Amino acid sequence: MLTPKENLLELLKGKDGHPDRLVNMYEPFKMIMNDACNQFARGNRKRGVTTIDKWGTTIMFPEDAPGPMPHVTHENKVCPDITEWRKYITVPDIAAGTQGLWEASLESAAQVDRSQHMVMGFMGTGIFEQCHYLLGFEDTLVNLLMEPDDMHDLVDAIAEYRFTWTKLLVDNLKPDAIISLDDWGTKTSLFMQPDIWRSYFKDHYKRIYSYMHEHGVIVLHHSDSFCEPIVEDMVDIGIDIWQGVLPTNNIPKLQEQLQGRMVLMGGIDSGTDRVDATEEQIRREARRACDTYGKGGSFIPSITYGGPDSLFPHVAPILTDEINRYNKEHYGVGN
Repeated sequence: MLTPKENLLELLKGKDGHPDRLVNMYEPFKMIMNDACNQFARGNRKRGVTTIDKWGTTIMFPEDAPGPMPHVTHENKVCPDITEWRKYITVPDIAAGTQGLWEASLESAAQVDRSQHMVMGFMGTGIFEQCHYLLGFEDTLVNLLMEPDDMHDLVDAIAEYRFTWTKLLVDNLKPDAIISLDDWGTKTSLFMQPDIWRSYFKDHYKRIYSYMHEHGVIVLHHSDSFCEPIVEDMVDIGIDIWQGVLPTNNIPKLQEQLQGRMVLMGGIDSGTDRVDATEEQIRREARRACDTYGKGGSFIPSITYGGPDSLFPHVAPILTDEINRYNKEHYGVGN
């Protein structure tokens, strides 16, 4: 039986790989969340507290909410006028802000048995998301069309910040993999036309993910969205694993199209993650994903969130157990 790490590496070989079972959600990865960059960029997010982040965005995290979210209103948006964005927005100095703060994450990474698992870094709030944190969602989409010059300049500034973040994370933590989050669409469509996405974001992500690859880092990109129209672009920019692929995408069609050039991780309907979800319902959805997409190859059955936990604590362990059962039944191996 291959280790979780070995099994993933075989899967990433595409048609030349020989995994001995389906990779079980986030099993191969040990996510490090206490690195200096993550603490600098997102360390203010605490349950039950409303805070202001380094960019000036109000972040709300109610006690009963599943996670923190930006709260952008007409009154508190950081940048009310894109044509004067330099007046309102100061790009945080992440290099200066993280100096001397890496010890805790290096200790966490040292605890990982790298013969069994991979150290995975975490990068939240991607380039598009940072835009709507600063401008508001509607203004961001309108400005992409109506104010392209200023929007390109702002996107360039945000992308440079993210590239610096990437370099700091790669050079200091030395992870085996990084999961980078940026949602690009709804459950059934992109937020923008593909050519608009390509114009603003593609080259920046290609530069960022190229740096990761140059240092031997596996690239996971989280977008729990409908991304079929740009799937070839996602391959082109260097995404090894599209994490968060929703079942509203035609996953079997994508598997046939991609032929192992990019792994699809997800396929489990997040609607199963409910407080009233029964064990039978949860197992049925995990089994459906394995049965429907497992045979197509280059697929990891997984919850579609950008991390291993479910919103309701009972859901993820049942999903994990059902995938293990599937692996034992179909491949004769599993935990």
